[in-house]
Amino acid sequence: MDRPYGSGKQMMMGKSGNDGISRAGNQPAGWSRRRAGQWLALSLPAVLLAGCSVIPKPGTQGAPPPPKETAPQENVLPTDAGRHRVALLVPLSGPNAAVGQAIANATTMALLDTNAQSLRITTYDTGSGAAAAASKAVMDGNRLILGPLTADDVSVVAGVARPAKVPMITYSNDSAVADRDVFVLGQVPGQSIARVVGYAHSQGIKTVGAIVPTGTYGQRVSSALAEATRLQGIRLTAIETYDRGNTSAASAVRRVKAKGPIDALLIGDGARIALQAAPFAKGTRLLGTELWKGDSMLAKSPAMKGAWFAAISDDRLPRFEQSYRQRFGASPARIATLGYDSVLLTLNIARGWKPGTLFPTARLYDRDGFIGTDGVFRFNANGVAERALEVREVSGGTVVTVSRAPEKFAN
Repeated sequence: MDRPYGSGKQMMMGKSGNDGISRAGNQPAGWSRRRAGQWLALSLPAVLLAGCSVIPKPGTQGAPPPPKETAPQENVLPTDAGRHRVALLVPLSGPNAAVGQAIANATTMALLDTNAQSLRITTYDTGSGAAAAASKAVMDGNRLILGPLTADDVSVVAGVARPAKVPMITYSNDSAVADRDVFVLGQVPGQSIARVVGYAHSQGIKTVGAIVPTGTYGQRVSSALAEATRLQGIRLTAIETYDRGNTSAASAVRRVKAKGPIDALLIGDGARIALQAAPFAKGTRLLGTELWKGDSMLAKSPAMKGAWFAAISDDRLPRFEQSYRQRFGASPARIATLGYDSVLLTLNIARGWKPGTLFPTARLYDRDGFIGTDGVFRFNANGVAERALEVREVSGGTVVTVSRAPEKFAN
């Protein structure tokens, strides 16, 4: 399921402008190469990455400064052959505008934190139509698209961007939209299930049952659970579906338990449904998904005690949020970190990317991966971001980390 988030407006220091310009930089500060891989090194001080510098490779010279520009005409991007043109497609109007604005603010913050000058990021509003936003982005000469947010918009934008050979790094969490030129940066549900099932197996869990909602998300949870249990050698006894009503989930739990004893029960839904279903599990170990992340009610329920779920690490989040609040006077949407990391990723790749040429998508497949505010990630052969996740346990009125996210991939 792709979570709901939200024609060319531009962010400049977090405010809208008419020239379509955000000042941007040569190298992202604090990034370094580890083995063969490119790493987004986020030291994240009080102001993220401020005052850091990039160590140049031996025998190379710094990139020349971008050429000076004349004053831009309204709604016309200035000619700047020395900069990479990148489009950010997010909703700046409509019901998802607040989330889109948070993404746009985070991209601006990344440019400021890195003192970037080699990128021009222009923001296009998908709230009034993704196709129109994509068409304007391509017509303006952008060579890479960051966004959009939903799977439906990704399909629309791809139809416009693909003929122009403009790839996309989308914030969607729907792996089905990934393609050779569409990279999915959002957290895919199946990965959190694989992680928590792997941890459960290491703790002696041998049989698992599950309840999942009807619809696309439930189908994806079911497929991911079947694959994860197969790989771990865990017996999957039953998967029961339910409609999101007050009693349907509870009935599904009873049906699973009636089909035989289980060591653990996966509740493939958000915290609200988990809280409804948990009392009917009657002491069975509960497993959850990434949708449980950040819900304070879980820790307050005695029936949830001992439950495990996997999620991205929050270790770097407090400093990101502090810097965001200092700059924009509000707390960011949780997904805003994807906007920040997508800019750092682009700056990393831009080191060897000649302005005006096609974006080198092959460099996104580095097996050592990258480090961002949400931890280690890399793109698999299908173009989906694989993430290093931690496992958390509901325990003693709080939620604690019981298995930390790896700092690098084992390859």
